[in-house]
Amino acid sequence: MTITVVGHLCKDELHFPGGEVREQFGGILYSVLTLAKLMGNEGTVRPVFGVGSADYAELFNLLAAFPNIDTSSIFKFKGLTNRALLFYQEDRKTKTVCSKDIAEPIPYSKIKPALDCDGLFINMVSGFDITLETLDHIRIELREKKIPIHFDFHTLTMGVDAEHKRFRRPITDWRRWCFMLNSVQMNEEEAAGLTAEKIDEPTLINHLMPLMVHALLITRGDRGVTLVTQDEHKHLARTEIGPVRVKSVADTTGCGDVFGASYLYQFVKSHDAPDAARFANRVAAQRVAASSLQEFIERELTLTSETVESTA
Repeated sequence: MTITVVGHLCKDELHFPGGEVREQFGGILYSVLTLAKLMGNEGTVRPVFGVGSADYAELFNLLAAFPNIDTSSIFKFKGLTNRALLFYQEDRKTKTVCSKDIAEPIPYSKIKPALDCDGLFINMVSGFDITLETLDHIRIELREKKIPIHFDFHTLTMGVDAEHKRFRRPITDWRRWCFMLNSVQMNEEEAAGLTAEKIDEPTLINHLMPLMVHALLITRGDRGVTLVTQDEHKHLARTEIGPVRVKSVADTTGCGDVFGASYLYQFVKSHDAPDAARFANRVAAQRVAASSLQEFIERELTLTSETVESTA
């Protein structure tokens, strides 16, 4: 199994109450390292992203611990790696996000050699990771091969103001972004702010699913996940997946990235969207319980039904 992951790398600067500041790699790395942990010896993760020249050696030292990560499509560029500044409130859940030094979109020429894969995860970490034209090229390349594309809207639904703060914005061409994708992921805030018309969720579902989307996943934080699937006869089915009980919430950063990577991994194995969504829900819950990316990747993941979903 080979899964290709496309999206921007970030250098995260985490500001916590009390003055603690922590710096670490983030962005697409949450998805890449999740897949590396899940796949073990059964396959390869092939990330496609750029890294600023000053961070190149540090990044490769980190990735060296994961022999199943194929680094051949990671490229170096002059200038700074994307920076994401996260300012946490007292609850350590609510945060203000700022973006600086956003990299140029990843060109199709860098992505094309990595499209010989079993699944493709496109995670719009910065919102500027790829252009719509590049996505069109990818769809054309993979359509006949029936390789599933999982697309996470993430910060595509957010602009950047003069002070580098992210703000919610509608996407006028959201239909083109969704067209002909196996699965689309967004959280409920992204779903609510996706369209200029501010259409409600049921209407959004009815507009989105005919765009040749097989599965829509709307993540709801500690209230679980909604999965909407469409069969070959255009019949829609809705599955509500409850939250996973965790002893304490340490850090929610990167949960969506972990969820998307886990979903595609399990879908490639089972070709069963509800099964993949439940699996991803369990893995993402374990990210919440870890206080940092480093702690998460060092933990042994519990991947069986021993991690119980709440029905409340």
